[in-house]
Amino acid sequence: MGNALTIAHKEVKAYFESPIAYIVIGFFALIFGYFFVALLSYFVGQSLQMQGMGGGAPPLNINQHLIAPLFLNASVVVLFVLPSITMRTYSEEKRSGTIELLLTSPLTDLQIIMGKFIGAMTLWAAMLAVTVPHIGLLFWKGDPEVMQVLTVYLGMLLMGGCCISVGLFISSLTKNQVVAAMATFAVFLLLWVIDWISSFTGPMMQQVLTYLSITQHLDDFTRGVLDTQHLVYYISFIAFGLFLTARSVDTERWRG
Repeated sequence: MGNALTIAHKEVKAYFESPIAYIVIGFFALIFGYFFVALLSYFVGQSLQMQGMGGGAPPLNINQHLIAPLFLNASVVVLFVLPSITMRTYSEEKRSGTIELLLTSPLTDLQIIMGKFIGAMTLWAAMLAVTVPHIGLLFWKGDPEVMQVLTVYLGMLLMGGCCISVGLFISSLTKNQVVAAMATFAVFLLLWVIDWISSFTGPMMQQVLTYLSITQHLDDFTRGVLDTQHLVYYISFIAFGLFLTARSVDTERWRG
């Protein structure tokens, strides 16, 4: 595990020594901030309207009407920012010729893959960390449910892990970073809209495609529901993506 953490440290350092980390974190913070202000303004307006109507109407639930749609909207940004993180993981190694040194080093494929995965996940966690002050403001002025907030962060972290595992695999297939980013975006976009396609199929296929939809599994997390079905889906997805990456790296090793 120590070797994997060493590679992870190297990956994180490489992210922050280049503009990549600052650009993706800044872009995510900007978009999240916009969603936060827009939804907060709408939430406050709706609350004031209900108070004006009187009749003892219960106040709007801050988790259901603000936090859940906030993170569902913010999850769309994953489609754009995470491919830019994973595109360089193997493609840059191939382009610069350092992949041979990496594969001939006394490191196992699993250590290399896990190191790169942990490094990318660390950057994704840093991106989520910039949203904490916004949620902290809600705790200061409101009364959100703590468990739902923790659950939605877990769901976002796992969904990002799925995209990263796919990105690692695709990056291991090509030397071109742009191709790796666009292919990762295309695959994740397909998983994003696959439940829309399911409405044009039969009941059996519709059930299968809906299960494969990555957003369907995030919905319960945003509502504070921690269902093992969704945990199994995300963890299995990540494991399968890393498995494909291992097979691709192993093929590259034999070719070398």
